[in-house]
Amino acid sequence: MDEPVDQASDVVRSAPFADLDPLTAYGLWALRSEVFVVEQDCPYLDLDGRDLAPRTRHLWIDRAGAPVATLRVLDDEADGGALRIGRVATARAWRGRGLAARLVTAVLDGAGERDVVLDAQSHLVDWYAAFGFVPSGRGFVEDGIPHTPMRRVGG
Repeated sequence: MDEPVDQASDVVRSAPFADLDPLTAYGLWALRSEVFVVEQDCPYLDLDGRDLAPRTRHLWIDRAGAPVATLRVLDDEADGGALRIGRVATARAWRGRGLAARLVTAVLDGAGERDVVLDAQSHLVDWYAAFGFVPSGRGFVEDGIPHTPMRRVGG
């Protein structure tokens, strides 16, 4: 049975890896694996070491103690100090309820003057454009999926 949309219960949680309890961490990685590896049929090493970086933040929304939407934010000095959004995933049963939008908005609200960058799956370029992102480079294919680099200028 679908739970009704209740934005008041869509609390965006945020923590660095060191502050994640084991069940939450497991839930975040399980959700990412379900979406990227299983649904999108992209066998790749999701655990790339960047989740552990002290300035990486994990954001999620949960239901009954289990994450149903997540993303991570890398504090990417290599890209001129921009924040990098990645690993945006929502459980299939929870899509279309604005959860990923809540997570992206939380990142943008906290970015201040900093630019925010991401590599959008190309079919989502218009979705990210609604947040002020614009294509910022040539498209590329990663794990068999077309991607488009995008940037939102801070401020």
